[in-house]
Amino acid sequence: MADTWDKRIFLTFDLDWAHDHVIKYTIDLVERAGVAATWFVTHDTPILRRLRANPLFELGIHPNFLPLLMNGDRVKGDTAAEVLDRLMDIVPEATAVRSHSLVQSGPLLQLFRERGLTHDANSFIHEKSGIVVRPWIDWFGMIRAPFIWEDDFWCDTGASSTITAMLDREGMVGFNFHPIHVFLNSENLTRYEQARDSFQDLERLRGYRNEDQAGAQDMLCSLLSLANSR
Repeated sequence: MADTWDKRIFLTFDLDWAHDHVIKYTIDLVERAGVAATWFVTHDTPILRRLRANPLFELGIHPNFLPLLMNGDRVKGDTAAEVLDRLMDIVPEATAVRSHSLVQSGPLLQLFRERGLTHDANSFIHEKSGIVVRPWIDWFGMIRAPFIWEDDFWCDTGASSTITAMLDREGMVGFNFHPIHVFLNSENLTRYEQARDSFQDLERLRGYRNEDQAGAQDMLCSLLSLANSR
């Protein structure tokens, strides 16, 4: 029914193997705002206990199929099914999935459905397209839940309407953030790439934070403030 998604705000995060403190930093922001969010999980970590403890939070899975496609890395799964099964062991309650780098295909959708996943969030439709975004049910019976804004695309292109303008759009209004970009307050991908070798070294990572320009954290805080008021 349209009243479950039209002009409603959907907030999601891809954990992307971030340091627990980096994830915690983002959780603190979201919990202070008291809003609901879906967190797409990449790995087993103690911070999942905190996410599960919040009734406003949902855990999905964020499988990485790129090694199978690009370089034959067999460390994290020999097949797409194994990649999925290992994550489902970590998050057995998951019903939502978004692939790393939005990798999708018909066979993957079938694997998702076979594992009881009901919602696929792999469709990024940039808000600048002007398309009124709405969910749909595909031929596998999966609910496809598109989103209109993502922090890394924004960092790469800088193209975006204001948060206020995006929230006034017709249709489904979905946002996706990454804790690493929130922590760094990334304003471009150069900062992210320069910090890459320090992702698991918290003291060094702090030295790469953006304190001078509007960045991903600022966008999230604006969204949380407006979303809370609505």
